[in-house]
Amino acid sequence: MRTILMRKLFLAVLLFGFSIGVVFSSELGITVWKSATCGCCQKWVDYLRDSGFDVVAHDVGDVTPFKRHLGLTNPELYSCHTALIDGYVIEGHVPASDIMRLMAERPDILGLTAPGMPKMSPGMHSVEPKGYDVLQFDKLQQLSVFSHY
Repeated sequence: MRTILMRKLFLAVLLFGFSIGVVFSSELGITVWKSATCGCCQKWVDYLRDSGFDVVAHDVGDVTPFKRHLGLTNPELYSCHTALIDGYVIEGHVPASDIMRLMAERPDILGLTAPGMPKMSPGMHSVEPKGYDVLQFDKLQQLSVFSHY
C-alpha cells in the first residue's frame, strides 16, 4: 500500500514539474505592447522576466489599436500595457502566478485583466499583489473574478 502511494506521489511531482517546464518554455513567450515612457510598464516587463518568462516588449505610441485587434474592446477593462501569451490577452498588471495558472488551466476565455493601474500590483508599488481583483473576460467582454488579492 505504501509503495503504491509513493509511486503516485512521485508521478504527481514529476507531472507537476513537467507542467511548470511547459509554462516557461520558449514556445510560450509573452509579447508586450507598451509605451516607452511608462515606467510601470517596464517594471512589469522586468518582473515577468524575473519570474522566468521570455518577454518580447514593443514600445508603441498608442496601445489601444493592439488591444482592439486582440479582441479587448471594453475600455473599462483597459490598463497601460497589453500582452499576448499563447493566444491569451493579458491586460495590465496581472501577477505572474495568474499567468502561470492560466497556462496550466487553459480556460475558454479571451484573457485576464487588472483594469486601471492597481497601486499594490507587480510593476507598481508591490511585487506581491494586494487589494485588487484580476478578472477573466471572454470575447463578449463578460467578466468574472479570476483571482482576488
